[in-house]
Order: sequence, then C-alpha cells, then structure tokens
Amino acid sequence: MIIKSLQLQNFRNYESCEIELDKGTNIFYGDNAQGKTNILEAIFMMATTKSHKGSKDQEMIRFGQDEAHIRSVLFKEDVTRQIDILIRKNKNKAIAIDQQKVKKAADLLGLLNVVFFSPEDLNIIKNGPAERRQFLNVELCQLDSFYLYNLNHYNKIVVQRNKLLKEMYDNPSLKETLPIWDSQLASYGSKIIERRNIFIDQLNEIIAEIHDKLSGGREKLVIGYDKNVASDELEEKLLKTHQKDIMLHQTTVGPHRDDIIFTVNDIDIRKYGSQGQQRTAALSLKLSEIELVKNSIHDTPILLLDDVLSELDSNRQNYLLNQIGDIQTIITCTGLDEFVRNRFEINKVFQVTNGVISN
Repeated sequence: MIIKSLQLQNFRNYESCEIELDKGTNIFYGDNAQGKTNILEAIFMMATTKSHKGSKDQEMIRFGQDEAHIRSVLFKEDVTRQIDILIRKNKNKAIAIDQQKVKKAADLLGLLNVVFFSPEDLNIIKNGPAERRQFLNVELCQLDSFYLYNLNHYNKIVVQRNKLLKEMYDNPSLKETLPIWDSQLASYGSKIIERRNIFIDQLNEIIAEIHDKLSGGREKLVIGYDKNVASDELEEKLLKTHQKDIMLHQTTVGPHRDDIIFTVNDIDIRKYGSQGQQRTAALSLKLSEIELVKNSIHDTPILLLDDVLSELDSNRQNYLLNQIGDIQTIITCTGLDEFVRNRFEINKVFQVTNGVISN
C-alpha cells in the first residue's frame, strides 16, 4: 500500500498544493508552524475521517474560506484508488471513493491504513487512560468495521443514557426505562470488550520480542487489559449501579472506562516506571502496531512520523529507522542533520515554508 499523490486546497494553511510521494521515505522539513504536520493530518483524515488532533472539521478549513478539499491517489493490491474528502463549514463532510460518493464516513475506513507516531505518543503510558483507550479505538476502527459499528452505537447510547440520568432528577418515573438502555449498552459494550481482549493478546505476541531488543534484553514488557467490567457481567453491573449513576448523572461502568496496563519485569510502569522505560515501551507499542496491521491486512500501512525523532536518543532513533524497511514513511522534522549523520536512506525531500512546498 502506498500513497502516490496528495492534493490540498484551502486545507489549514495550504491555499493549494499537489505533491507526488515516493514509495519509500519522504521527509518534510522546515521551521515550526510552517505546515508540516498539516500534511500528516490530511493523510490521517483520509484513513480515519478525523483529525489526529481531535480538531473539528471547520477548524481545518483555511481562514476566510468555506470549504477545504483533500484528494489522494493510492496504489493498493495492484489497483489504483482515489479518495476525495470535501470539508464544508456548515455541512457534514462529503467523501468519494473512486469518484463515487459514499453514504457514510465510516465506509472509508480500511481503505487506507496508517500508523501515526508523534512526540505526544511517547507520553501515552504516563498520561491518563483516555489516551490509551483512544489508541485502542483508532487502530481497531481501521482494522475492524464491526468494532467501529459497535463503538459508534455504544457511544451514542452512553450519551442518551447519561441524558436520561440527568432528567430523572425532575422526573423519577423515568427510572423504569433504564433497564432498556442497560440491555442495549450491554449488547454493544460486550462486543467491544471481547474485541479489545483479542487485540491486546495479538499485541503481546509481537511486543515482547521488539521490547527485548530495544532494552538490550534487560526488560520484559507485558501489556494487560485493565477492563472496567467483564463482557458477561456488564448488564448486571449496570443494574447494580443505578443509584450511583443517578446520583452522579453519568454511566459509571462499561468499556468507556477501560485502561491498558504496561508492566516491565512485573512493575506497573504507568505509576512506577522511569521516563526512559515509559518512552521505550511507547516506542515498542508503535512498532508492534505496525506489525499487527501488517498481519491483519496482509499489506503494509503508511507510517507517519511527526517530528518524533528529535524526542528519541540515537539508539532509539536508529532502531526505529532500521525497522521501517519496505514501509512507505512520511517524516516531518525541522532539519536533515540526523538523517545525514546516520546515513539514512532518503528517497524524497520536501521543504515546507508557510504553506508552500518545494522539492
């Protein structure tokens, strides 16, 4: 899988640009706040329909404009494909695949698979559980359309159930409808829990060897699924927490409260690990994600590295760059010194200056 070309119009700080990408390593360099990360954001959006920053659609439209357009040509399984995304200020985004409009944004998922790695990802282990759940959701939604379906329905029901819990303050009789919502929530939530469990098991099969090499054989990393509730106990727990949920006006049990545990030599490094241990584990996680996607789709994902090399020491840099292999990689950085010093193979270089790209 490779991206052959990318066109942007009125996207972020780009008025108009068109670039041809190499199937190997592509580097976008320039000073900060010039638009390098915007290139990766556009690619991430083509894969997931959303910004990696969590930005709203209208925030990605160039100032003073009403629409932004992203277009890309891919080469996948010996077939050329085209993705078009039209972002509109006051309407839902419009998406077309091979010039045929799709009914739902979710129909795009799975056509393009990416692994995004930013400096923020190095803090995924020491930060809060919401970021670790986001990691699970982003990857699983790309790989499994059933997971996406269940997650979307689950999230909508949580919102509706929470609204109902708030309304009970003025109308206690609404409590009679809670079991109906519990049943629906348990139906979708149990499937999410079961799929996450499989995903964590698959990651563990890959990450141990990677982390062993990264740590020089000194550390054994194991990922644990810290589930809030077992899949077969979800409906029962929802029933038992009715009074608590009503008092707090929110749903207090379910996979929206899950977490992931990272243990190194049986120590929970979320709480007790050094920064070096946490960063090495985060790098192992991202490298494992690449391998897991390869195994799942029987193809290579696109690797997006957003100025992450400056945050790694030389040993971790070299290990990461050596693992890229046959993956199309798009890297942003402020300078080319590290690549020249390490004699790393660069296939194409682009300079980014205030939303203008030259090569």
